[in-house]
Amino acid sequence: MRKLFLTCLTTGVCSMSVYAQALFTYGNHSVTKDEFLRVYKKNSINKKPDMSDTALKSYLDLYALFRMKVAEADKQKLDTVASINVELDNYRKQLAKNYLTDEQVTNKLIHEAYDRMKQDVRVEHILISCTPGTDTVAPYRKIDSIYHLVESKKADFETMAKTFSDDKGSKDNGGDIGYFTALQTVYPFENMAYGTPVGKVSKPFKTQFGYHIIKVLDKRADRGQVKVAQIMIMTPKSKGEEGVTAAKLRADSIEVMIKHGVSFGDLVAQYSEDQYSVKDSGVLKPFGAGRMVLAFENAAFALKKPGDISEPVKTEYGYHIIKLISKIPLVPYDTIFPQLKHKVENDSRAQTAKDRFFDKIKEKNGFKEYVPAINEISERIVAIPDTGRNAKSIIASDYNGMNKPVFVLGGKNYLQSDFAVFLEKLTHGKLNGPKAAVVHDGFNMYVNYVVNDFEEHKLVQENPEFKNLMEEYRDGIMLFELMDRNVWSKAAHDSAGLATFYEGHKSKYMWESGFEGAVYKFKTRPLLDSGLAMLRAGNVSDEEMVKEINTSAHPDGVSIQRGRYEFSRFHDATQAELVKDKIKVVLSSSAPFTVVAAKEVFNGPGQKSLNEARGYVVAEYQDFLEKHWNEKMRQEYPLKVNEAVFKSMIRK
Repeated sequence: MRKLFLTCLTTGVCSMSVYAQALFTYGNHSVTKDEFLRVYKKNSINKKPDMSDTALKSYLDLYALFRMKVAEADKQKLDTVASINVELDNYRKQLAKNYLTDEQVTNKLIHEAYDRMKQDVRVEHILISCTPGTDTVAPYRKIDSIYHLVESKKADFETMAKTFSDDKGSKDNGGDIGYFTALQTVYPFENMAYGTPVGKVSKPFKTQFGYHIIKVLDKRADRGQVKVAQIMIMTPKSKGEEGVTAAKLRADSIEVMIKHGVSFGDLVAQYSEDQYSVKDSGVLKPFGAGRMVLAFENAAFALKKPGDISEPVKTEYGYHIIKLISKIPLVPYDTIFPQLKHKVENDSRAQTAKDRFFDKIKEKNGFKEYVPAINEISERIVAIPDTGRNAKSIIASDYNGMNKPVFVLGGKNYLQSDFAVFLEKLTHGKLNGPKAAVVHDGFNMYVNYVVNDFEEHKLVQENPEFKNLMEEYRDGIMLFELMDRNVWSKAAHDSAGLATFYEGHKSKYMWESGFEGAVYKFKTRPLLDSGLAMLRAGNVSDEEMVKEINTSAHPDGVSIQRGRYEFSRFHDATQAELVKDKIKVVLSSSAPFTVVAAKEVFNGPGQKSLNEARGYVVAEYQDFLEKHWNEKMRQEYPLKVNEAVFKSMIRK
């Protein structure tokens, strides 16, 4: 008996303790104080929550109704709707990108980028193109042979670049791409440039563009950024040398005018042919190393004091006269950190942090590859014929019997047949390119896909922030679907219900005094005169008037609107000014000029038909449906507030 009593007492105390933490219940569901405050503070304006009795009570009523509707969505199993699952899956993948990375590695990469920004590097390079999925052997052999010729001094780097490089932008310059700094090239190229000593040639390395070798010409301290304005005289290739000579003469004459005190800004407006900067008085966005052609960059940085102006500088685009506005040194790390973080996370180096993170996931969850099984299915896929009816086609069902595991992760085996399904989807059933390379790359992508998906789903259990965001998004799209079914779509498509609602509220939908007819808006006074002549001649259609007046010179010369207007909302004419079948011209001091042609003039109120009032009726019918639906939810999920817990939140 004593034991039974203690058990009951303990159970009662535990229940009271749990209830004490519940702020409110709705039906069989409850919301804790902590959950409510988290959501309330998150949605507070300026992150300064109003903790008064009135504000808390108002939000509690709204949030409780929201929870009731989500409970109803769960009850109707809306989470099984295919479109909702697809949207949730897409959101999870997008959201997870911010979590599936190694933060320590990312911070290290940010520091590395900032340290490199303190130095500019100038290199020459040779590129042998190699697009993803194509044969890599021949391009590598070619770059390797070029490397050995240059390294052994049997060939000159610049000559080899002009002869063999696939980089059209630099080959004519002997591969010289000028100075650049961190975050201006792909990460592997940047690494090799900063890691190779001045005067040395790198070994061949691969980027997404192909195979490269680089020769480092110089490294210098970063010069920061410079802000300048320019006057540009273009030298189009179509005008040849005569055009270059004429541009030089014009640039020289502008330089003379500057020396005689003519305003730089006035000369920009009058002569500059750079359409992108002329509207800003020639001012360009600040730039540093590698952002402009070398001649322009050097001339800009050579200017010493704000206000200094260069002589005409020739580039491949024309002649430039440059005025220094300011020089901007590299800003402190803490100041630039947010921009650097964004760039690093969206740069090719971000894959480094992701790879490290994936390695940790694999190690933590017992990842192991089974090489013989991988080789077995790879060899079978590579053996697919290159000719015939199903040439280079991979059909996943052909591999259904191959059930050896290719790897294990988290205690689950991933089979050869699973990989075949993935590869068919990845390649759309066609192995375009060298099959061995496609299969190799496809398998690596399959591993990454599985690891990524594995960790995405674990985030919900392991990361409270991620879990809350996913639940909030899930609740939101389920509520949207429920609202659409019960309110929005119902109001739009329930023609019988809409008609009944209209009949019960007809007195609300009345026309005020007004007119039915056309309103013409003319852009200029001459166009007004032309339009009036056409209207007074009679029998002119809207299409004929638009065709006549809206020419290439005046594409929007006239606009025409027809309908029924109420004088309380129409201010270009009054009831006293309009007469049936008469034209009223409304002259103003500036365009547009208005002409009103009233077909009918109406006095006093008149009943709007359902079609005429449809927009208003649908909106009010939606409000009506939502109000009744809300009441239904409150009845099905009765709200009970724990007043003691509620009062503990109030702050005056």
